Amino acid sequence: MASYRTRCCRCYSDCFASYSWSSVGKHALNTFSSLFNMVLSFKTGKNRRLKQAKEEAQAEIEQYRLQREKEFKAKEAAALGSHGSCTTEVEKETQEKMSIIQQNFQKNREVVLSQLLSLVCDIKPEIHVNYRING
Repeated sequence: MASYRTRCCRCYSDCFASYSWSSVGKHALNTFSSLFNMVLSFKTGKNRRLKQAKEEAQAEIEQYRLQREKEFKAKEAAALGSHGSCTTEVEKETQEKMSIIQQNFQKNREVVLSQLLSLVCDIKPEIHVNYRING
């Protein structure tokens, strides 16, 4: 067994340790393994924190978008509120005019039909004003 001075990995102080070469290899392998596990845990922790930060940012963005959409809807309703009353007023006037037209149609229907039939059916043959008799 070879003796040599080494730094103890647990207490970080100088100490004397007596190792065989196989135990030195095992110690190095254990140290490397623990370092690898530490790096791996740091990476997974970092990835977890990044994922959490991304989710929080997405939630904040969604909340902001909903707030802005709500404000837009309120402004749109305020702007179109007067427009909506104008539309209702125009539709009411249109319905009134249509009812008047329907009443006039029903009232004058028979008179107009009789005049039209008399013009079509009563034929009076006469010479047209622009017709010239050559002769």
